[in-house]
This record gives sequence, C-alpha cells and structure tokens, in this order.
Amino acid sequence: MTTAIAHPNIALIKYWGKAPGPLNIPASPSLSITLDQLTTTTSVTTQSHDRFVLNGMEADDPKVAAWLTNLRTHLDIPGLSIETTNNFPTGAGLASSASGFAALITAINAHCKLGLDATACSSLARQGSGSAARSLFGGFVELRAPEWCATPLFDAAHWPLSVIIAVTDTGRKAISSSVGMERSRTTSPYYPAWITQTGVLFDEAREAIRLRNFSVLTRLSERSTLDMHALMLSSQPPLLYWNGVSVALMHRITALRESGVPVFFTIDAGPQIKAVCLPEAMDVVESALREVDGVRQLVRTKLGSGARVVND
Repeated sequence: MTTAIAHPNIALIKYWGKAPGPLNIPASPSLSITLDQLTTTTSVTTQSHDRFVLNGMEADDPKVAAWLTNLRTHLDIPGLSIETTNNFPTGAGLASSASGFAALITAINAHCKLGLDATACSSLARQGSGSAARSLFGGFVELRAPEWCATPLFDAAHWPLSVIIAVTDTGRKAISSSVGMERSRTTSPYYPAWITQTGVLFDEAREAIRLRNFSVLTRLSERSTLDMHALMLSSQPPLLYWNGVSVALMHRITALRESGVPVFFTIDAGPQIKAVCLPEAMDVVESALREVDGVRQLVRTKLGSGARVVND
C-alpha cells in the first residue's frame, strides 16, 4: 500500500473555462495558495480490477475512471484499489477535486514506480481537474501557458498569509465546475472579456505577491472573484453558487476591511467563503465571521506544502 497526502488550493486569480481539446487545459492563467489544514489522504494497492472508495463508501466515479484509462495509454498502471478520505466537505466548493487528483497521481507515481517528477505529475493531475495541477506544490503557485503544468511562485515562508474558511453548506453543489465552465464558455456574452482581463490580473497579482503588497492583492483577488461570478450569472441558464449566508459574509468582510482590518474574500464555485488576512488579524476576522447567522463551521489555516507520499 502507498499513501499520499495533498492539500486543496484556492485561486486568488481564478480561471473559469477550458480551451478546446482533450487535455483539460484552462483557457486562462491562474494563481493560487495551498491550504495547510485541509487534507486529502489517498491510499492505493494493486489488485485485479479498479475499485474506488471515497470517505469510506465504495463509489463509481466516471471522472476518475476516464482519467485512469487515459493514463494507461502511455503508463504501465495495473488494476488499483483506491481509498480516499477528505477531512473537509467533498464537492462543496472547497477544491476537493484538486487535492484528490494531486494525492492520487502522487500515490500512483510512487506505488507503480513511474519515476515522474513533480512537473509531470502536475500535468497529469490537471487532466483530471484543472486546479489539481496547483495542489502538487505548496505556498503560492501559478498555472499558465504554454506548458500548463503548475510551477511554484513563492513558498509559504515568503508571505505567511492566513485563511479562515467559512463553511455555509456541506452538501454537494448542484452543478459541477466542469459543467458550469462549459456553460459559461458557450453562452455568456462576457466570456471573451473575462479571458482577456484574467491575464491582466494574473500579471499584476504576481508582482503584488512578490512585493507582499496586501492592499493591491486585495483589489485584484476580489475583482477576479466577482468577475468570475458575474460571468457565471451571465451564463444561460444562470449559475448561482452563493447562498444568503455567502452574501452576508462578503458584507461582513468588506466592513472589517473598511474599519482597518487587513482581510479580503475569495469564493470558488460554491457557497463557501474564504477570508484571506494577515496573521495578526486572524482572531478578529474569525470572531466577526462567527457572528454571522448560518455559518456552520470555521476553519483556520495557514499556507501549506505540496503533495507528498507518507507511506510506501
């Protein structure tokens, strides 16, 4: 048995939409931070046929099955028993697919002695989930053309930001990110502008992180978040991943910042809110978010490390 651990990541500059073609390539660059306290633990063992167990329950996962089939066209991978556990809600907008595929390729690489480096693993993880490419690495990570395999930008020590995740709904989202992205690409009149603007925000955010300029990163990251959700809302039928608690949390975080607290929000395809702040503001932010009615759980985390094997 080989066991690997990976952490989900949240994009500060987001992508939403795939380029045409079979390799699950994003249509625009993205920039993320890897989260320490949220983990996916995946164990693989060799057996005659594939078996997939998620959070203790055997499951059929067409996405994982198709990904394995593709890998086997050029890599020697036997039948596998795959057991995966998340310590956070699955399929609820907390990037469980990112950490899931990152942990899975890391475990398979070690178990099957494939000899792939982190760059190759990142490229293969991306073929399962675009954001999974970034979870191979820790700290600040970028994913961009032309290779479309993630590369570390800075490690966590460069700028030890803190994150408080406000969970507002633990259920699976009704529309997956893959389906939502394609809907936006094919139906939103604003999609071309979104692709162009994301490239601009990406370049500016890289520089803001290099300089550790929190106010500039705040402006860029919140714009990326809100631009993405505006794109979703302009899709047909519209995509609305927020709930009322999500909106209340956004207002609370904005009010905190206007009072002088260094914090901003980011939101992926789901109703969960991630409050990114400087470490000295963590207690104040957590206390304020706890007061918002409907928050089910708060998770404090720092920036984390990349995917790794823990037992082989």
